[in-house]
Amino acid sequence: MYRVLLLNDDYTPMDFVVAVLKKYFNKGPEEAMRIMLHVHQHGVGECGVFTYEVAETKVTQVMDYARKHQHPLQCIMEKK
Repeated sequence: MYRVLLLNDDYTPMDFVVAVLKKYFNKGPEEAMRIMLHVHQHGVGECGVFTYEVAETKVTQVMDYARKHQHPLQCIMEKK
């Protein structure tokens, strides 16, 4: 299993991070806000734990979406 993580940066708007969490990780508004604040305060936050294939797909989707909207948001995966 693999953890999908979002990394903090000083440029991506908080609202965009919340939207990503809702769109790609099916988080509700409160949980998305909590994760976003954790990323903001601690530099990294876990979006979920998935199989390798699902985690890889989610990372690619988030990175593509961020680039499309010209944000430097970073999404990575690591073995749990």
